[in-house]
Amino acid sequence: MGRKNSSLPATVLKRCGQYAVYLAVRGLECVLWALPLPMVALLGRALGCTAYLVAPKYRKLAHANLRIAFGREMSPKQRRAIARAHFSSLGGNFLCGLKLPLMPESAITKRVSISGLEHSTKLAAEGRPILYAVCHLSCWELLTQVPSLFIPSGMKPASIFQALGNPYLNNHVQKRREHLGYTLFDRKDGFTGPLKLLRGSNVKGALGVLVDQHAGDGGVWCPFFDRLASTTPLPALMAIRCDTPLLPITVQDAGLARWKMTVHPPIDSKEAKPTPQGITAALNLVVEAIIREAPHNWFWVHNRWKTPKPDFLLSGYKRGITFPSGYDRMRLQPFEVILRSPNWLGDACMTFPAVRAIRQGRPDLRLTVLTPSKLADLWKSLGIIDEIIPKESHDGVLKVAQRIRQTRRHYDAGILFTNSTRSTLEMWLADIGRLCGYKGSIRKWMLGQITPELRKPGKKPEHHAKRYLRIATNCGASAETAGLFAPERGDLGTEKILGICAGAEYGPAKRWPADRFAETIKLVSAQLPDARWELYGAPAEKELGEKMAASVQVPCNNLVGKTTLTELIAHLKRCTLLITNDTGTMHLAAALGVPTVSIFGSTEPDATGPLGQNHTVIRKKIACSPCFERECPLGHYECMTSIQSTEVAAAALKMLGVQP
Repeated sequence: MGRKNSSLPATVLKRCGQYAVYLAVRGLECVLWALPLPMVALLGRALGCTAYLVAPKYRKLAHANLRIAFGREMSPKQRRAIARAHFSSLGGNFLCGLKLPLMPESAITKRVSISGLEHSTKLAAEGRPILYAVCHLSCWELLTQVPSLFIPSGMKPASIFQALGNPYLNNHVQKRREHLGYTLFDRKDGFTGPLKLLRGSNVKGALGVLVDQHAGDGGVWCPFFDRLASTTPLPALMAIRCDTPLLPITVQDAGLARWKMTVHPPIDSKEAKPTPQGITAALNLVVEAIIREAPHNWFWVHNRWKTPKPDFLLSGYKRGITFPSGYDRMRLQPFEVILRSPNWLGDACMTFPAVRAIRQGRPDLRLTVLTPSKLADLWKSLGIIDEIIPKESHDGVLKVAQRIRQTRRHYDAGILFTNSTRSTLEMWLADIGRLCGYKGSIRKWMLGQITPELRKPGKKPEHHAKRYLRIATNCGASAETAGLFAPERGDLGTEKILGICAGAEYGPAKRWPADRFAETIKLVSAQLPDARWELYGAPAEKELGEKMAASVQVPCNNLVGKTTLTELIAHLKRCTLLITNDTGTMHLAAALGVPTVSIFGSTEPDATGPLGQNHTVIRKKIACSPCFERECPLGHYECMTSIQSTEVAAAALKMLGVQP
C-alpha cells in the first residue's frame, strides 16, 4: 500500500507537466491564429535556422543521414547546404502545421496544387479501396486537413496514427481530425480495423499509412539510398490482402506557405506474383526518387538507418533481407564493422569462428581488423578481411585512435575481442558508432552493447573460441553457419610432413622437455622412415631449435626463428601432423585444419585446447593443475615430466594410421 501511495505524487506531477504543455500549445495556437499564414511560415523558418545552430544532436544526425544518402554524389558543402535548408523548411512547415487546423478548408485548398489524382479516381471507379503510402515530406500534416483534395467522393478517409505521449494533446488532435471525417486507428491496436474499413462491402475506405520510418526488428531489410534499412512491410501486406495497389502520396514546398501535392503511380514490384517483401523493396526505390526531387523537404532528423540493438548482424531476422527486382548488389553501401584483435597469436586464432560468423552476418558487411602488426599476416591469411590497421606495442592510445580515424571510414560498430580498458579507449576515442564486447571493469562505461556472461557456468570452463563466438551471436550472427571447426583441407598427397613445436613463449610451465620431443621423433621415424620433419618456433627459441636438430638422428628442417608468420602458415598448410605444446602455433595449426598432438600441463585444454576430431590432447592431471603459472611454483614441473615420449609417439602414430 505504501509503495502505491509513494508513486502517486510522481503521477500527479507528470500529469500536471503534460497539462502545462497542452496549455502552452493552445496558447501558441492563439498567437498563430492571429497571424497570416505567410508570416507564420517565415517565423517558423527563422526558428528552424536557429535550431540548426543550437541543436547539435539533430544537426549531427541530419549530416550523418545526408552523408549516407548523398555522400557518393555530393560534396560535404552541398550536403550542409541541404541540411540548413531542411531545418528552415522543417521549422516553417511545423508552425504551418499548427496553424492549418485553425483555418477553413477553403482557405487551405487555395494554397495547394494537386496532380496525379487520376490514379485515385481510377481505383475508386473500379470499386477498389485506396491505400496511400505517406512520406514525411514538407508539411505532411496538410494531408489531415484537406481530405477533399485527394479522397474521391463517397469514400471514407482514414489513417493509422501513433498516439502522442501527452494524453491531453493526443485527445485534442484526435478530435480535430475526426471532425474532418477521418476514421483514426491507433497503431498499437493492430490492423484488423484498417483492413475491415478497406474491405467495406458498401463504402470503400481510403487509408493513409506512413512508410518511410525505421521499422525496427519487425521490418524488411531492403535498400534505401543503397543502404539497407528496416522498412515496414505492413502497407504491402494490406495491399495484397485487399487486392489494391499502394499509391505514394507526397507534399512538397511550392513557395512561401504554398505546397504541391502529388499522387504517384501505383507501386510495381516487377514480380510475377507480388510479395510483401518485393512491394516494400520497390516502394523504397520510389520514395528515394521522390526525395531526390526536393531533398530539403524530407525529414532528415529521423534515424532512418538506425543500427538495431543488439542484432545489427541480420542473420536471425524473421523477415530477412530483400532486394528490388533487378537491383545491382554492388551498389550497396557497406555496413562498416571494425574488430579489435587479441594481442596473442593463439587467442587471435581462437576468434576465427566468431569472425567467420560475423562475416556471414549481412551481405553489405565490410570488415576491418585493428591488430598488433605482428599478427597482420595472420589476418591476411584468413581471406575474409577487407582492411587491416596495424598497431605497434609502443603506440599510444591517441595515436591508435588517430590511425583509425585516418581510414576516413564511418564505422557503424566495433567488436572487441580484448578485455582491456586501454584497447576499448583506443576505439572509443575514434568515435565508432557502437562498441561491443564483455563488460570488463572500467571499460563497461564505453561499451554501447555488452555481451552477457554465462548465467550458469558448467563444471568445465567455457572454451575461449565459444566465448568469442558468443560476442558474435550477441551481435546477431549465426553460430551454426560458421561452425567452431576449421574448414576441411584439400588433398595433401602421399608425402608425410611432420611438424614439431617444442617451445612456448608463455613460459617453461607450458614446455614439455626438449629431449622428449627428440625421443618422440626417433620413435615415430622408426615406424615412418620416409617422413619429413620440420621444427617450428619463435626467434627467441632459435637456440632450442639448433639443439634439437643436432640431437635427433633423422633429417629435419630446422625453421625455428627463421620464418615470418606468412611463411609459417605456408609450411603448416603442407603439414600432415603437428606435435606441439600449448602454443600459438598449435592454435594456428588447428585454425588451418592441421591435426595435432598437443601436450598440456599448466593450462586447461577445455578452455584453450584445439577443437575438433582431428586432435589428440595428452595431459597428466595432478592435484595442482591447471595452475596457469608461467613457471612451476613447486619447481619440479610434474604435470609435464610425467608425460612419456612413448605416449606421445603412440598418439601420433595412431593419428597417422600406423599401428606402433
